Amino acid sequence: MSVVAEERISIPAAQPIFSRHETFPVRNGWLKKAFDAFSSEPGVFSRDDAAIVLGVGKNMAKAIRYWALAFKIGEESFNKTTKSKFIVPTQFGKNLLGDNGWDPYLEDPASLWLLHWKLLRQPCLATMWSFAFHNFRHLEFTQEDLLNELSIHVKLTWPESEFASATLKNDVSCFVRMYSKDAGNKHVSEETIGSPFTELDLLTRLNGGKHFAFHNGPKANLPNALVAVAALEYAESVLTSERSINISQLVYFPGSPGLAFKLPESSVYAALDEAAENRKDISISQTAGMIRLQFTKEPREIAENILAQYYSTSRR
Repeated sequence: MSVVAEERISIPAAQPIFSRHETFPVRNGWLKKAFDAFSSEPGVFSRDDAAIVLGVGKNMAKAIRYWALAFKIGEESFNKTTKSKFIVPTQFGKNLLGDNGWDPYLEDPASLWLLHWKLLRQPCLATMWSFAFHNFRHLEFTQEDLLNELSIHVKLTWPESEFASATLKNDVSCFVRMYSKDAGNKHVSEETIGSPFTELDLLTRLNGGKHFAFHNGPKANLPNALVAVAALEYAESVLTSERSINISQLVYFPGSPGLAFKLPESSVYAALDEAAENRKDISISQTAGMIRLQFTKEPREIAENILAQYYSTSRR
């Protein structure tokens, strides 16, 4: 394909996106399946027989395509000559899921945490997910509670947009099924296979499944290195020329790792303190009761180095 005839399609962060998952939470193997498919044939999802090629139903093929883009392992491009869309691997996708990638089959729980973080990063293609983690401040709730506040948020944030209540309801349902295990469902089928993201222990079903609770506390399978990576990437996105950021921003501000991972300030501090002990380019400072993360290089560069070092060590 001609480089001149191709262009990346960027979706503004402020554009709300709902229900492109066809009601299917992401499932085990889907992201690797998608990555391998468009790595071999960028136009595979535009084919009439895409579902057959992937070995799934038509709606599932659409869902797999959506989740691949939402998790940022692939990005959509457009060929001006043929007027067709295609998907190419992102560098992140190659690093994680390539044949020689960090964790192609997502065997390390850290990879699910990393994907969770990437899903919520801007540009976010899962508006409900971003709202639930960054704007919805209730720790215990019902699906109706979440739907009601999401509806209000949408009307206030995008007053000129109209979304059917059923559309938003589908997102709420998909969200809770993606992160919470249904302990009461004993029948296992293609339709009831759980999402791998239930392993993160972010959301718990209460009272027979009608109520839910975010787990706001330390996470046993969340490596401190991943928290440090997220903190640095967040700092890179909100700072201009500063070389430090307040810990409270990393815990309580929308888009922060504290909210994305549902971590208290003590956990974020402990993770960053451990990371700082092993590096010379980041440090923790305390002045007049204010704790700050400081860095001597571009935070994105440090984050990439920490991530590569983590996977290099974990694979030994």
